Amino acid sequence: MRPTSIINFERFYLGAMALGLVNSAMSWSQTQEMMNSPEVAAAGLGTGFLLTTMAIGLIIPLLLWYFIARRGSNIAKWILVVLFGIGLLGFLASFANPLMPGGLTMVLGIAGMALQAYAVYLLFQADAVAWLTGAGPVDPDAFN
Repeated sequence: MRPTSIINFERFYLGAMALGLVNSAMSWSQTQEMMNSPEVAAAGLGTGFLLTTMAIGLIIPLLLWYFIARRGSNIAKWILVVLFGIGLLGFLASFANPLMPGGLTMVLGIAGMALQAYAVYLLFQADAVAWLTGAGPVDPDAFN
């Protein structure tokens, strides 16, 4: 039986991914416009590159979710923590970019980052730590 913190991690993490997909769909035309700019086109990057990076950007988090929430991998947890830290630094740095979109795109980005932060926090709760380190069956109520 999976502990409560792992179940909640799964909900918040997948929710953050869903928000990211909505955000990507909302800003798709702006992203394609940027990819078609002369500078990017000169580098040989285009829609194919964009789709490939988006696919990889979905596959890696889904694999991490699976190995953490369904297989109880502590290694996947730490990979996620490191990637989250890097992503958070990049997200915070993006506020210095004058071209950063505002409005609903920004609100969804902040909400998605908050959901991810809470999901990562849940991985450090006692019941999640015990489960991820293979400490045996965990009674979720024992840690409340």
